[in-house]
Amino acid sequence: MDFTDRQGDVMKKTSLTIVAALALLAFSPAIAGATTLLAQIDLSRQEMVVTHRGQVKYRWKVSTGRGGYHTPTGSYSPKWLSKHHRSRKYNNAPMPYAIFFRGGYAVHGTNEISRLGRPASHGCVRLDPKHAATLYSLVEREGFKNTRIIIVQ
Repeated sequence: MDFTDRQGDVMKKTSLTIVAALALLAFSPAIAGATTLLAQIDLSRQEMVVTHRGQVKYRWKVSTGRGGYHTPTGSYSPKWLSKHHRSRKYNNAPMPYAIFFRGGYAVHGTNEISRLGRPASHGCVRLDPKHAATLYSLVEREGFKNTRIIIVQ
């Protein structure tokens, strides 16, 4: 086994450790007791799994940060909502049903539905607008404190 193989093994183990730690964090008693809505985004699969009150309710294709852009990984709670948001940074682009979770990063609808399932954004998590509306409604109903957005590699 050469250095490159060992380095790859270390990276795989590190990635698995991070995923396991985030999963434990998401389901730890302190968070699990309060979390009734969980949106888990897998960047490698370009997929979101929505769990509501302990049951998987939805699996949706997403688009996240394309080459040169970054979608942050980690565990977040929503910070604010904007039903009819438009991006001031990116030519007034529509961001319907935006759920902001870290600075200017949000989960939101897109009119570029054909690009879902592969990286295509400037870092946000894009959804089909119907799915974004469903998630937005669930976040409104369950509240920020009871919602977690977890993004993993």
